[in-house]
This record gives sequence, C-alpha cells and structure tokens, in this order.
Amino acid sequence: MAINRRKPRSASLRFQTFLDSSDITTNVPAKGLVIGLKKGGGRNAYGRITVRHHGGGAVRKYRMIDFKRTQKDVNGRIATVEYDPNRNVRIGLVVYENGAKTYMLLPDGINVGHKVIASQNAEAKVGNSLPLRNIPVGFMVHNIEIAPGSGGKLARSAGTSSQFVSKTEDGYATLRMPSGEVRMVPLECWATVGVLGNADYRNITWGKAGRTRYRGIRPTVRGMAMNPVDHPHGGGEGRSKSGSHPVSPWGKGAKGTRTRVRKNRLILKRRRP
Repeated sequence: MAINRRKPRSASLRFQTFLDSSDITTNVPAKGLVIGLKKGGGRNAYGRITVRHHGGGAVRKYRMIDFKRTQKDVNGRIATVEYDPNRNVRIGLVVYENGAKTYMLLPDGINVGHKVIASQNAEAKVGNSLPLRNIPVGFMVHNIEIAPGSGGKLARSAGTSSQFVSKTEDGYATLRMPSGEVRMVPLECWATVGVLGNADYRNITWGKAGRTRYRGIRPTVRGMAMNPVDHPHGGGEGRSKSGSHPVSPWGKGAKGTRTRVRKNRLILKRRRP
C-alpha cells in the first residue's frame, strides 16, 4: 500500500494525498452480503443529538463482515480484495468449499488465492482464526473476542494488532492492545493471526474540509468561540481561558484527564494518556 499525491491543479489538491487502490480487485460487492445503511446524524430515538459532529456524508451500503468466522473447519479461499466505505481496512470475499461466501478483514500479506480456515486445530498462520488457547505466545493477533462466541471486538482497524504476551493458569490470555493497554481475555475467545493491512491510512492528508464532510463528519466549533450558555469555555471579553482546566461541554475533564470510574480487574495496565 502506498500514498499517492495529486498534481496541484487547484489549491485543495496541493497537499491532498490518497491511498493507492491497485490492490482492489473489484468494485462490485457480493450480492447477499450488502444491506442498506440509514444515517442517524448522531441522533437517538427521540431525535436528539447524542453524538456531536455526525451527519451528511456519501451514501453507503453496509458490507456484512463475518467477525465470528462462522464457517468452522471449512477451507476457504480469498476470491476478491474490496474497498469497504464503512471501515479503513480492506475486506476480502472468502469462498468456502461448502459454497458459502463471507467477508473478512484482510490482514497484511493476504491476497487473492490465499487459503484461510477457522478451526480449533488450525495452523497458527496469517489469516487463520483459532482460540487463543491454541495460539503460541508472542504472536500478533487481531479481531479478538472479549467473551467466547461474541465475535471479534478488539483490534479491527487498519494497521492494528495485539501482541499475545502470556497465558495465565486461571484461563486467561494477556494481550497488549494497540493503545498500549494490557488486558486479559479468556483463552476460549477466538482471534485471527496477523496484523491488519492498509496501515498507511493513518498517513493520509485529507487536504480540504469537503473530504471530511464526505466521510459524514461535521465541523467542530471551539468552546472558546461559544457563549457561556453553550460551553464552559464560552464568553468573556475577547479570548479568555479563565485559567481553568479544559473540559467538555458537560464539564468532564478533557485533554488527558482520566475519566474512567469503574475498576476492571481484567485491565492490568491502562492505556497511554
């Protein structure tokens, strides 16, 4: 994967960069594995905004990813490499020997024609899914379950993976998360071996506000530019921070302040601030 730069034919193109898409083999998703996606604009069932800065964006269809790797003990082959507008990692269409078709997240090093399998006794190689109990310590894994049978929840973004640090005697695997957090997960949970591809996604320069709007992200207004009724930072004569620590619109500490209240015994080391 490479980062491409456009010729500066306009001011908005001068610093824009794009991901190389030469690895994509088709632009038509598999029938039966896509559904319509309705936008909520960050609003709940009552029509009130509960997540700010959401809205608009290009029309998308949702690709149904098999995070559970439901086709157990059946060999599959990667038939296509596809772009997914709902995530920043490439997805692959897996065609199984029994005729089933599913989408999976594509790890680095997996291309069209590669064989993959989800099995208790599978070889611990890139693309294969198996329980953490059967994965050697030290391996990099992704799409990790938190509870057995729940489907992959952790390490699903482009270029991410978790390092399998150790196994405990009481049936837990110790994993180092992409955030730096060290946590325990039951050894019965499944994970996929390898590091997810498309790591260069983090190096994209969007270049103009419009590209961010295409992604469904609305503008963020600084609290200091608001009125006192709208934000704790608002008001004052001219620009004023009033000497207080930065907070969210609801008064919670921001910019590094720890806000987690409940202790989780499975988290051995908290993430980097």
